[in-house]
Amino acid sequence: MATPINRVITVFGGTGFLGRRIVRHLRLHSFCIRVASRHPDRGHAFLHTDDPQLRLIKADVHDERSVTEALADAYGVVNAVSLYVEQGRETFHSVHVESAQRVAAQAQRAGVKRLVHVSGIGADPYSQSLYIRKRGEGELAVRQAFGDAILIRPSVMFGPDDAFLTTILKLLDRLPIYPMFGNGQMRLQPVYVEDVGETIAKMMQRTQTTPITFECAGPRVYPYEEFLRTVASAAGIKPILIPVPFAAWHALAWIAESFPSPLITRNQVDLMQADCTSSPNLPGMGELGISPRSIEQILQDMLRSR
Repeated sequence: MATPINRVITVFGGTGFLGRRIVRHLRLHSFCIRVASRHPDRGHAFLHTDDPQLRLIKADVHDERSVTEALADAYGVVNAVSLYVEQGRETFHSVHVESAQRVAAQAQRAGVKRLVHVSGIGADPYSQSLYIRKRGEGELAVRQAFGDAILIRPSVMFGPDDAFLTTILKLLDRLPIYPMFGNGQMRLQPVYVEDVGETIAKMMQRTQTTPITFECAGPRVYPYEEFLRTVASAAGIKPILIPVPFAAWHALAWIAESFPSPLITRNQVDLMQADCTSSPNLPGMGELGISPRSIEQILQDMLRSR
């Protein structure tokens, strides 16, 4: 389906790990893009600013006026802003609930036709985990403010320069004995970040405007221990895997968070305590004709570029 090139999509968080892929796939679908970020200078490495259909603008989701200006005359908006470590006024509540609601409310007020809000598999407003709970509360706040919002829930994402698979590869390479989360039986269904970017672009292209929750997950479900062995085998590593109780991981993460770029955070530990797999009751990428790529397909390319 052809898309008029004068349709402007504002992407909040467009310079981030997922945001960069969303921007690229939207451009491939002929949308005009307005990348709204507090740090637009971070876009120079991957965005061709000589593209007349792509603009980098400074915007802050915490500021209502800034959000309003970023949405002026936009056809659609994608909110891909996320937070993994709380710092100062940057809290899970301020980013995943208040700012998400602000973007949705201003989009509704501006007459924006399509809103895609990026959340995560497992988001639950009743979770004991603060991070997971705020993700769930954010979904509710977005739907309240913009009734036809499309909620996109990716599983844990992987790809070049990620904070997930790249970190695991480094640790497997350096540690002869690798500490596992719990007993290693938690199940996960990793998804390639490019496939999530393509999903969002296709969702934005659809004419259907009814609210929908879409889950993005890879083609295979792994118990965590099996996942580690799969990655290690591809990299030619034979680690000794030992189970480590989650209480110990929480203590380690609490200490790690005092450093500028922590290797692990408490919310990541929380996420590793629950299965991260797609629901059979919700639509997924297959409905859009997307065949998600597996870890095994992408891993060799990532290993070659190390």
